[in-house]
Amino acid sequence: MLTIPLQCITLHSLHPNPHPLRGRAFVQGREYSRHLRGFTLIEVMVVVVILSILAAVVVPRIMDNPDKARIVKAKQDIRVIKNQLDLYRLHNFRYPSTEQGLEALVQKPADAPHWQDGGYLDKLPKDPWGKPYQYLNPGQHGQLDIYSLGADSQPGGDGVDTDIGNWNLDE
Repeated sequence: MLTIPLQCITLHSLHPNPHPLRGRAFVQGREYSRHLRGFTLIEVMVVVVILSILAAVVVPRIMDNPDKARIVKAKQDIRVIKNQLDLYRLHNFRYPSTEQGLEALVQKPADAPHWQDGGYLDKLPKDPWGKPYQYLNPGQHGQLDIYSLGADSQPGGDGVDTDIGNWNLDE
């Protein structure tokens, strides 16, 4: 076992930093440790530039998503309504007329002998733009049409203004 006489150990050799002035800065006669200093202007500018680039890439993608989400919701609502209309037809041997409309899924029509207790929907959903879904029987695009007029509430249109119906759910 190696023993070192106590006289050989100095305070300098026990200090974790044998060069106590290394790593320190002096500004206007005051001593500052490097780890206590702030960021330089260049470092801050680099971070701002990086964040700006990220924002320029990410923000446009986020801004388009609400419109896409509304279209997806409308398509999903139309699928649900169509499924419930199919169930109505299974029970009553026909779809509701245009005059009865989608209300036939919520309130029993007079000529629906086997209407499901409790209805087929709790309430009729509104399209994502707050308008009621449209219903035609017979439809212009098939046996029946269930559709939303889109954001502009007008027939036709492009983008978010286009009509979304059970005939174009896969587009």
